[in-house]
Amino acid sequence: MSLDLTRRTFLRDVPLALGGIALAGLSGEAAPKAPHFKAKAKNVIVLHMSGAPPHLDMFDYKPELVKRTGEPCPDSLIKGKQFAFTSGVPKLLGTPQKFSQRGKSGAWVSDALPGIASIADDLCFVKAMYTEQFNHAPAELLLYTGAARPGRPSMGAWMTYGLGSESKDLPGFIALLSGGSLPSGGKAVWGNGFLPGVYQGVQCRSGGDPVLYVSNPEGMDRATRRLSLDALKDLNEMQATELGHPETTTRIAQYEMAFRMQTAVPEIMDISRESKQTITDYGAAPGAASFANNCLLARRLVEKGVRFVHLFDWGWDFHGTNPGEDIGTGLTKRCLTMDKPVTALIKDLKARKMLDETLVVWTGEFGRTPFREGRTATGKNLGRDHHPYSYSMFMAGGGIKPGISHGASDDLGFYAQDKKTHVHDLQATILHLLGMNHEKLTWRFQGRDFRLTDVHGKVVKELLA
Repeated sequence: MSLDLTRRTFLRDVPLALGGIALAGLSGEAAPKAPHFKAKAKNVIVLHMSGAPPHLDMFDYKPELVKRTGEPCPDSLIKGKQFAFTSGVPKLLGTPQKFSQRGKSGAWVSDALPGIASIADDLCFVKAMYTEQFNHAPAELLLYTGAARPGRPSMGAWMTYGLGSESKDLPGFIALLSGGSLPSGGKAVWGNGFLPGVYQGVQCRSGGDPVLYVSNPEGMDRATRRLSLDALKDLNEMQATELGHPETTTRIAQYEMAFRMQTAVPEIMDISRESKQTITDYGAAPGAASFANNCLLARRLVEKGVRFVHLFDWGWDFHGTNPGEDIGTGLTKRCLTMDKPVTALIKDLKARKMLDETLVVWTGEFGRTPFREGRTATGKNLGRDHHPYSYSMFMAGGGIKPGISHGASDDLGFYAQDKKTHVHDLQATILHLLGMNHEKLTWRFQGRDFRLTDVHGKVVKELLA
């Protein structure tokens, strides 16, 4: 008897065959799973400003840098460093934006962000973030998959693997895009990597068909689609029982989820069901594709039990190569499309008593240099190069301590100096807020246990409420 035949017989005849175990697990995929310990947050909304926003012109005010604008950057800072588009000795560049201290917390926020400034006491600013990557795609991959190269599961995939979803009719992980482009890291930033395909993020659109290829083709009604799926399910279950391949059971679960999504997704993605005041507050427009629409959709999705909602907004790469990339007027205009909906989202979650259990994360993939970008050093537009050594981001809700600014960069904004926070530390902290021990959330692949934080990361306890 061949080894292959013996294996097939075992999988077919043993009641607890591997195929049956996998199918049983995936059939209950919508059910929430118990965390490692009591969680402070149930859901996560990540707002990613793709391209890396100029934090020195938004949240990290440096009077010393303003005073020294035009001076050569000290050799001690740039010696041995590699930058994306700058060589030689660049000139220091203070912000052209005006800053003020906001709220009782006294957080420094640029005048380009009046909405975010108004809720400063609800936010936790992290001002000493750093990474090793200075190009967009590797930096986004490191931030969201734990590695700078494609192939690892994304943060949202890890979370749905660890915690499941509270929605039976919607995926546990949804990605929403605006700005007219994919993020630099591509679809890998919401991919499943080596985890089963059922954990990957589902890309939804705020304009047109919400999910491509989910709608029935012409000439097929819902009843006919059900009959087709039942036939496919029977065939897939036969194959799963015989071969025990996990991707077969994943395929069954995905077909069934797609069928349920045909009804659930169009309803949840229809923001015209919201009040006129809510739509106005967000600056949304039903039927359009925009970051504002996506922020409102994010609230609607977590309200329906979606575990992880990831928004990517393209257009934050402020090199100064054109007026739109100028850190003065260009940034002010760009912030108009972001500031209002982000503010509305946090206020809306708070008013609905959802903010305590929903973690909101606003970030880019790295920061911007405290000096002028080399290619545009003599131009009329002011721009900054990529900068991995220090940047700022903020969080709100979900067990995060509000009204604080954690950490600091040096006087020129070059290095994260006080209470440095690596991207792996951020990952560990987010998982901790969801009740997950980042060292125990693992998946065995190619002979070893992998995790989101790789072999690094620590929970930043000072950020916890």
